[in-house]
Amino acid sequence: MDDLAFEIWDVFTDVAFAGNPLAIVDTDGTLSTSQMQTIARQFNLSETIFLMPPHDPRHTARARIFFPTAEIPFAGHPTIGAALCLSGRGGAMDIALEEQAGLVSVRIADGVAQFTAPVLPSRHVDDPDPELCALALGLAPAQIGPHRPGAFAGGPAFLYIPVRDRIALRTASPREPYWSDLMGAANVDSAWIYDPDFNARMFSPTAGIPEDPATGSASAILAAQLLSNDALRDGTTAFTIRQGEEMGRPSRIGFEADVTDGQVTAVRISGGAVPVAQGRIRIPT
Repeated sequence: MDDLAFEIWDVFTDVAFAGNPLAIVDTDGTLSTSQMQTIARQFNLSETIFLMPPHDPRHTARARIFFPTAEIPFAGHPTIGAALCLSGRGGAMDIALEEQAGLVSVRIADGVAQFTAPVLPSRHVDDPDPELCALALGLAPAQIGPHRPGAFAGGPAFLYIPVRDRIALRTASPREPYWSDLMGAANVDSAWIYDPDFNARMFSPTAGIPEDPATGSASAILAAQLLSNDALRDGTTAFTIRQGEEMGRPSRIGFEADVTDGQVTAVRISGGAVPVAQGRIRIPT
């Protein structure tokens, strides 16, 4: 085999040229990590997912996911896009993807995929300094809040920085040297910024992603940030996250979290996706 088939899908949207673009590459499972990383760097999208035969024949496929700079154990928009691609965007069905973080179950109905997060989110490090968060984003300290910033993990890890309003969200951008200081203190390379209406942005320049149009894994891990700020109650909480608008790639991410006795017991993320391109790519030597 000299080359591989690939498709490009726009995820967390129902129209082309919006949402978060994703490269989906079909493989037979023999590519090395180095070869997959080279292909991901060539596509230079926020994430590329490689599909291959599953270890367990009862599952749909095995998947490995890469930033342009590194492999990651789990990500939301590759999971949504790959599941819809594998389903042929047909009727209701279940997809089971073997990802590095664990088995991810995806339910598809009416062209929308919903996955259950494979890892429940938990605290990553102590809460970061709000003043450093403001400096790192070029904001005034009064523009941070009303929640406390926090760092949480659920496979990947993210720093969560709440801002007071949409104006602060639009103004925010990474500022050095404070950004690197903040990422070091939080032991992460990505920050997810959100306002009280759950408009959001995600910055991860050191991972090769200056800004991400839609971040499904961060949306799932958000449950821990909200719980730590007493913003989730027992029962199921559901709302829509809007991301990517400042980039001209509006995205809509469905969020659901179950809480029992003050603890997050399940998180589900949903969205649509549409195919926009297909082709073949050479296999790196």
